[in-house]
Amino acid sequence: MTTNTHRDIRLGVLGFGLRGSIARTAHRPGAGSRVVALAEHDTAARAAAVEAFPDALVVADHRDVVESPDVDAVVVLTPDHTHADLACQALRAGKPVFVEKPLDISIERCDELLRTAHETGTRLYVGHNMRHMPVVRLMRDVITRGEIGEVKTVWVRHFVGYGGDWYFKDWHAERRYTGGLLLQKASHDLDVLHWLANGYTRQVQAFGDLVVYGDNPHRRAPGEPKHADWHDVDGNWPPHTQRGLNPVIDVEDVSLVNLRLDNGVLAAYQQCHFTPDYWRNYTVIGDEGRLENFGDGPGAVVKVWNSRRSTYRAEADAEYAVPDAEDDDEHGGADPLLVDEFLRFVREGGTTDTSPVAARMAVAAGVRATESLRAGGIPCEVPGLDPELVSYFENGQVPPARS
Repeated sequence: MTTNTHRDIRLGVLGFGLRGSIARTAHRPGAGSRVVALAEHDTAARAAAVEAFPDALVVADHRDVVESPDVDAVVVLTPDHTHADLACQALRAGKPVFVEKPLDISIERCDELLRTAHETGTRLYVGHNMRHMPVVRLMRDVITRGEIGEVKTVWVRHFVGYGGDWYFKDWHAERRYTGGLLLQKASHDLDVLHWLANGYTRQVQAFGDLVVYGDNPHRRAPGEPKHADWHDVDGNWPPHTQRGLNPVIDVEDVSLVNLRLDNGVLAAYQQCHFTPDYWRNYTVIGDEGRLENFGDGPGAVVKVWNSRRSTYRAEADAEYAVPDAEDDDEHGGADPLLVDEFLRFVREGGTTDTSPVAARMAVAAGVRATESLRAGGIPCEVPGLDPELVSYFENGQVPPARS
């Protein structure tokens, strides 16, 4: 597909739920892109889309968007278990595709999606926006400069303070839609962990359980819509005061994972959905020092200790302020940068900071970690990806006929 660089890229959006913010960010009439069509099966969400994009075609059937000759590229923002099917349909229609993370909820479906992109030669982009977060890019720059030597181990703690609001009041709470939150939520952190350590997980071992929200009896009735006050920044604390939870809750609300990467790096990841605070803490240790972030948004810092041994000292050898984002949002300004990269990729192709291969490997690690914790913590091997697909995506997705 060729796109005229002198007019807006016409976007077709599938889904207008929690990540509908991506569609709003990408709607830039006269400035490079605009939403011209949107499909959403939920009546209330469809009404919200009509208000957000009054000049767009808003429908219930995704095929009306995917098959429209007026759509240049497709943005998939639907629930996780639908990603591969919808993205493959758009790829086969010759439409470049943005897929919100995770790629899907199984390794096999992710591989099918990557194979479809390879076979059709249609461009595939994945929405791992944390690769554009200032705190992540700062830590990667520190590592790349060699300030802590060669990375040997990474520890990640994710305090999901709003987990009860965001993940236990709708489809996220059900295994059949997410697989588990080590896949849905942790795919962000696993991708960042892989990026910082420059390797992919090959073996995982995990424990986890549903220890808080599973005992909460205040559930919506089957078919009852999500309550209007489902997210309350100042309320819903402590966790047992949550109301209107999903009728079915069968995913874990706390998880602990050990990982061995293909380059020998050892890592650990911890996720908790009932903490009072919401942020991510990364500790990266090399053979010449370590770094750690304190906060992950405005006002946060990354500290580096690398000059000498000592007992505890709060004063680091180097301290870097996390840069402020030009367009601040709940992801530290990452979403506008993510959209910028996708639009550039649609127009010009080439390599991108986000990676379909890395997205697949994050899903694979999350899937196997979930299998491990549900089997009592047995170690599980993470399968690699077909080398032909790895080469294709790492070389900028040049179609086979033009390679």
